Amino acid sequence: MKSIQIGGKLRRMRQERRLSQAQMAAELGISPSYLNLIESNRRPVTARVLLQIADKLKIDIGTLSGAGDDERLTSDLMEALSDPVFEEHDVKANDVRELVATLPAVGHALLALYRSHLMGEASSNGPPGAPGEASLSVLPSEEVSDFLQQRQNYFPELERAAEKLWQDNDIAVHNLQPDLIRVLAQRYAVQVEIVPAERMPKLLRAYNPLTRRLALSELLAPPGRIFQLAHQIAFLAHRPQLEHLASGKLTSPASEALARSALANYYAGAVLMPYGRFIEAARASRYDIEVLQARFGVSFEQACHRLTTLRRPGDEGIPFHLIRVDIAGNISKRFSASGIQMARFGAACPRWNVYDAFATPGMLRVAVSQMPEGQRYFCVARTIPSGSQAYHRGGLPQRVTTLAIGLGCAIHHAHAIAYADGLQLDDAKIVTPIGVSCRTCPRSDCADRASPGLAQRLDIDENSRGHSPYMTLG
Repeated sequence: MKSIQIGGKLRRMRQERRLSQAQMAAELGISPSYLNLIESNRRPVTARVLLQIADKLKIDIGTLSGAGDDERLTSDLMEALSDPVFEEHDVKANDVRELVATLPAVGHALLALYRSHLMGEASSNGPPGAPGEASLSVLPSEEVSDFLQQRQNYFPELERAAEKLWQDNDIAVHNLQPDLIRVLAQRYAVQVEIVPAERMPKLLRAYNPLTRRLALSELLAPPGRIFQLAHQIAFLAHRPQLEHLASGKLTSPASEALARSALANYYAGAVLMPYGRFIEAARASRYDIEVLQARFGVSFEQACHRLTTLRRPGDEGIPFHLIRVDIAGNISKRFSASGIQMARFGAACPRWNVYDAFATPGMLRVAVSQMPEGQRYFCVARTIPSGSQAYHRGGLPQRVTTLAIGLGCAIHHAHAIAYADGLQLDDAKIVTPIGVSCRTCPRSDCADRASPGLAQRLDIDENSRGHSPYMTLG
């Protein structure tokens, strides 16, 4: 059976219980010397022994065996330490892995310090008089992204609430918009109005709690209108639950407000695409996103996002990752259940097919990608319009914005996905080497490399030039 290392976590749990190694070893029925080897990660633990430890300590086995959390922390630290400010310290990947394995709390503290450093730099480079408090805080969007990741983007409380909405109000899937308008009127005395664009030049949704009127812009496409109706029901019917889920886990009022909005969005997605019906349709269509769009009357992004939430124990879907980017490369949404690591602190790898999607707007692209450590992923990507696409808003011409959505999974799940049909998934010729970012990627032969890697030695030959200035580095 596959062995794993749990030394740092096990040592922390022993210390929290104020037990010596001899006392802990006696509880587990192993020798103190064996426990010492486990805690120092000099002896990996088999799954069999892991189960015994979880049983004796009365903890969830995932608390000990969460290798994905360690990999994510390792990736984030490597990305942070690739900043040129750390260049002279020559930190190696093995150093970071050892730190994560033995002292993960220190790793998280270093990340928090690095975020403060970044925000302090942004504050000092800002206009005179800019508030310095920002340097001590964490970006709310980052905090909420981490919060969703820690919960694996699955909230059973909101799933049950969405199912109850359907059961209690006789809702029909092909009559969803009028049914939700009826629920708002009958249960919450809220009147819904579709408003001309000129009356809401900067807004797509506006709720007035005094007049109990919900205004939706005519520029919202039908899936967006239904989504906003469900989003409003979330706050009217389940605000205490949203506040409870978000409270105590975030560090600022702004983060908590953003988390409540994200949770209301989760509820809205569960209303539009009820869990049981949606996962059944996903399996029957072999995760064909266009079929799911048509069947549930949702957008491409809504269907993709819902696919990442199918984590009900005993009835799970494929564990997907999702990334949303703009044409400048900025990541505005990310979640990973597949295990793939994504950039957190700067430019991402340009070889991800989500960036290639901008070259073929509206066309679905597929790719088999491989990380430097060897993990392979099957990915699909497509561009989507962002928000309202009206050329004139508020009497002024507006730029039409395009985003791209990437959805992917570990390669061994690809056979269950319609988009992989006809591909020789084990053919090395169709595999695209990717990484997290140029600074953390060890590949020195990449023509798309924009900066030298952390582990590369700068050895410029003035008499030659590769496809990238850094391709020939030693």
